[in-house]
Amino acid sequence: MTLVQMQPYSMSATPVHRTAADAMDTGGPQVCDDMTVEVALSVMASARTGHLIVCDNDGLCTGLLTQAQLTAARDSSAYTDRIQLRDILGDRGPFPPPLTTLAEAEHAMRYSRLNALPVVDEHGSTLGVLALAR
Repeated sequence: MTLVQMQPYSMSATPVHRTAADAMDTGGPQVCDDMTVEVALSVMASARTGHLIVCDNDGLCTGLLTQAQLTAARDSSAYTDRIQLRDILGDRGPFPPPLTTLAEAEHAMRYSRLNALPVVDEHGSTLGVLALAR
């Protein structure tokens, strides 16, 4: 796996240390952590995306959930229609700041076995998502 290149990269360009902000995708839906799993799956299907950025009531990023994680939560024997996203997030942070180098971000993602990770500013607001290519 390699990091997704979101911007054109010239092989003749002088090598520089690219950052997470250089390679992140700024699109994608952000949802509140009090949303239920079923509603989140519906939002994900409508947006045609594989992940949702989850934020608290103050708009600060609390994590990222994939369709596989939401489906697994819905299909578990402990599932009820009252389970909220905050109930299945677990411990996800800290998230990389925008000036983290791509090598550092990729290492953190591989170590944590994550395919996508939110990039946040110094206040905890989501700037975008960094994803590994398959």
